[in-house]
Amino acid sequence: MSFLNHLINGISLGSIYAIIALGYTMVYGIAKMLNFAHGDVIMVGAYMCFCATTYLGWPSIAGVALAVVVCTVLGVVIERLAYKPLRMAPSLAVLITAIGVSYFLQNAALLIWGSSTKSFTSVVGGQPIQLFGGQLSIAPVTIVTVLTCIVIMVVLTLFTSRSKAGTAMRAVSEDKGAAQLMGINVNTTISLTFAIGSGLAAIAGVLLCSAYPTLMPTTGSMPGIKAFTAAVFGGIGSIPGAFIGGILLGVIEIFAGAYISTQLSNAIVFAVLIIVLLVKPDGLLGKRVSEKV
Repeated sequence: MSFLNHLINGISLGSIYAIIALGYTMVYGIAKMLNFAHGDVIMVGAYMCFCATTYLGWPSIAGVALAVVVCTVLGVVIERLAYKPLRMAPSLAVLITAIGVSYFLQNAALLIWGSSTKSFTSVVGGQPIQLFGGQLSIAPVTIVTVLTCIVIMVVLTLFTSRSKAGTAMRAVSEDKGAAQLMGINVNTTISLTFAIGSGLAAIAGVLLCSAYPTLMPTTGSMPGIKAFTAAVFGGIGSIPGAFIGGILLGVIEIFAGAYISTQLSNAIVFAVLIIVLLVKPDGLLGKRVSEKV
């Protein structure tokens, strides 16, 4: 039963990583840039939900909605102010800017909410489901997290493959210049991508703090890095790859902490990533793209 408990916890944690990784992989797939401030958008979303439910007394669903709206707007603002002017700049300049935005959000949260750890109240209520005479316990937040992740992945897959906006995203991903000549508004498409990714970050932040009920200005840093690792693991730019990479990463982390060492669990996660990339550099579902010189 302990194995099943660890497996369920791993899938739950991996589902959170997968939701965050979907934001990473969408932005990279469309705009061909790595938004390392994505992890701190998670933190902002969690703080928005915390303020709405704790200070304003709003119901949980309203707190989640506020977090999604604020993070969606924040994602668009970050893209327009920080990344749009650098669209033609070298990738290193964009990377440094992303790190700067990340530290800006962390320090802004530090000034607004302080450095003390907040106790986050889970947005998912109810009693754990007891199976096998109480030997196997499944928390309600675990079920909600896994189902939310699956629904988000399915909806995103259908959105990018069947909707007009999704077709525009795929066109911009292939060739921005050609897409613009075909009448696609590239700026609007990239902003929409950032908006969707940031909205997903808000949901992930709320679910993360519901499962692990502590909140501080650096809450999103390590989950953000691990979610980026999951996106690379599964094949960055691939929505199914982000999902599979997130689940596998969560399971590996939980099992490594349970059966090997809690202190070494993070190191084991990144070591597995290195091994996978040595064997398959494009990730599990990534595709090698040949460039004409």
